[in-house]
Parts: sequence; structure tokens; C-alpha cells
Amino acid sequence: MKRFFASVGFAFVLWLGVAQTVLAQSLIRDAEIEQILRDYTDPILEAADLVPEDVGLYIINDPSLNAFVALGQRIHLHTGLIIESETPGQLKGVIAHETAHIAGGHGALRARDARIASRPALLSIGLGILAIAAGAGDAGAALIASSQQFGALNFFTHTRVQEATADQMAVDYLTITGESSLGLIEFFEKFRYQQVLSEARRYPYFQSHPLASDRIRSLRERAEETGLLDVPANPEDVAKLDMMHAKLIGFLEPPVKVFQRYPPTDMSEPARYARSISAMQSDDINTALREIDSLIEDSPENPYYHELKGQILFEGGRAAESVPPLAQAIELLPDHPLLLVSYARSLIARGEEGDVEAGEKALRDALIVEPRNAFAWAQLAIALDKLDRRPEAQLATAESAYNVGDFPRAYSFASRAALSLEPGTPVARRAADIRNATDPELPENAPYWRRRR
Repeated sequence: MKRFFASVGFAFVLWLGVAQTVLAQSLIRDAEIEQILRDYTDPILEAADLVPEDVGLYIINDPSLNAFVALGQRIHLHTGLIIESETPGQLKGVIAHETAHIAGGHGALRARDARIASRPALLSIGLGILAIAAGAGDAGAALIASSQQFGALNFFTHTRVQEATADQMAVDYLTITGESSLGLIEFFEKFRYQQVLSEARRYPYFQSHPLASDRIRSLRERAEETGLLDVPANPEDVAKLDMMHAKLIGFLEPPVKVFQRYPPTDMSEPARYARSISAMQSDDINTALREIDSLIEDSPENPYYHELKGQILFEGGRAAESVPPLAQAIELLPDHPLLLVSYARSLIARGEEGDVEAGEKALRDALIVEPRNAFAWAQLAIALDKLDRRPEAQLATAESAYNVGDFPRAYSFASRAALSLEPGTPVARRAADIRNATDPELPENAPYWRRRR
């Protein structure tokens, strides 16, 4: 599991503001969790006549209960939502609801609604300023303070129909895939009471997806009409959710919480998985290896167990030993970009004859699939520098910086690379493209440079 960070300035609240906060949070990359979420999501996207390859899935490291669509066809799921989902149906229900927002073009509609909703807020601020100028300071301050609430109430008035429509569309998508809609109903009913409690702030999902009793009643009536309400969950999907829970809890929770949920007496696969990850996080390499080796013995064809063993060894300072299990993971799951990047990192660190060249090849293979993988570009820069190909290494550093929005660093390294790369070659043109795209003289780049300063 890897985490990537980027930051942006504070944006306007409500749906548009929530959409931007993903850039200010930690994004988690994990091959196994991403594949499970794809297994859950792709049939729903196809039911909505969307192309799965065109829809991005992003996991945000945030314990709050939230999911949203932002920045085009991109579904964002908080780790808190995944962990709090008690059944695959609950998680699939939320994914189906968010898919409906994409299929219904609600992003563009909400942008319009947010602009309309802001008008009373601006009016309230203006009246507040006038009141203060007239000497009614307390009244003016109250008007200004209430401006956000005016905007929120107006916004929810415009989006209520969209939310109800997304509910109905979600049921349709789940029905097409043969899934019960009970999970979506359970999810909404479980957290409905948060609307009237101050603790509702802990659940941003219900700030941007306001619930009402009649809405849930309509959802249940529609779900009952499908005849699928009592269809049980697929056992394989249940097992996948258990493994996602184990992995996220193992990585994100302190050891005491991990062992409370997965005590040593629990010898299930999820329990051993979580304890192995937690032990690695605590630098208890021997325990981590013992737990993961027991899983590999039981399921030698699971590529993610070999991947974790490689990660345990690498992070335990045993880079040379980490290469074989990562090679085994790639043999079992060929051409996966995240596995290739981990494998390349271990090869470069081991540094035996031919390792750096093999690492470069693995990284370039990964970048064919994920050309915007900033971590892969950073590792490629290390490999190229070790091979004494300094201008190419500088270009790879520029690519890495560009893909995390660090325009000053991208501009600096692209400019250096352009001075030494042979003119007219593809790499020289790419260096010039990055330098031109990040030029501080371009007005549209000003926010990126201000953020750096």
C-alpha cells in the first residue's frame, strides 16, 4: 500500500468544495483493494452504459464516512466508508448511487446549483456589512455568519431531486447486475439519525447527500418491486470485503486496535493478514513474516501475499531478499503497474549486475499503463541517475513533480534537462513541453507557484 499527497487551497464548501478536498488529502494506492473495488464497480458502470476504463476510482485516507464524484468521471471513496460498510451490498449501493450522479450528468447541474445557491449567501453578507456600517454590529455579524447556512439550504433545495433520482437509478443498476438493493437501504437507514445530531459533522456524506424519511420509503418501495431484495450476498464478495477491512485496519489503525479486532486466537485469513501488516508497521519483522508465510503456505497462488512479503522485507532493510517474492507476485499477476514499481524499487536497491537495467524496464512498463504515476517517475529518475544518464534522470524528476502539481520543481528540472538532451529527440521535446506548461510567466500557473512559495 502506498500513499500519495498533494495540496490545494481551501475551496468553497458544499458539493464543489467537497470535490476539491480530495487533492488536499492522502490518496492510497493498493493493487488488491483497487482490484476488489473494480470487481464491485465495473458491472455497475456497465449497467449504467458507462465505459469502466473511463471512470476513475480513488481511495482517500480519511476515517470519515464519505464518497463523492468529482473532477469528471471519478468516484472517490473514503477509507472510513469502506471500513464502516458491513456488507458488500452497502458499499455497492453507495457506488451505484455515485455512478448515477455520473450517468445523470449531475456534476454540471450541481455546479449550476452551487452558483444559484450562493446568491442568498452573498446578499446576506452584503446586508451584514450594511448593518455594521449603520452601527448594528451584532446584527451585521449574525447576518454574515448565517450566510453559509443560507447557501447550504438553497443548495439542498436544488439537489434534492437529483438525490432521489440517483437513488432510483442506483436500484436500476443493481437490478441489472442481479444484486439486491437492500445494502443501499441499510446504509441510508443506519446513518439517517445523524442528520439531527451534532455528530452529523463526522459524516460528510450526509451533508452533501441529505436524507429524508419519504426518500428512504420511496427507495424501499422501488427495491421491493425488483423482487431481489432478499437475494443473499455473494460469499466471494463477502470474503473480499473482509480482506479489504483487514488490510485497511492493519495499515491505518494502531496495533492495539488491530489486536482487539483480530486477536491471536483468530486464525482466519483476514486476521493473519491484518496482524502481519500491523507487525510490519511496528517494525516487528519476524512476526510480520511468520504471519504472511502462513498465508502463503495456505494460498501460494495469491499474488498479494507475495507482494506483502516483499514489502515487509524491503521496509525491514532487506532489499535483496525482497526481490524474489515480488518477482513471484508479478509472475502470478503479470504487468500490474503497482507490482512492477515495487519490484523495480527492490531491484534498484539491491544493485546487483543488471538489476538497475531490469528496474528501468519494469518502471517503463508500469508507466505505459500509468503514465501519471509520480512515484514510478521518481524511481525511474533514481535508476537513470545510477546509469549515468543525468539529463534523462532530470526529465524523469520533472515528470514526477509535474504529476503532483509541483510546478516550480518541474520547471526547474525540465529546464536543466532541456539544456543537455539532444535537440529534436522525443525526450527533448517532452522536456520543452513540461517547461512551457509550467512557465511561471503564464498567468494560469500563478496559483501553483504561489502555493510553493
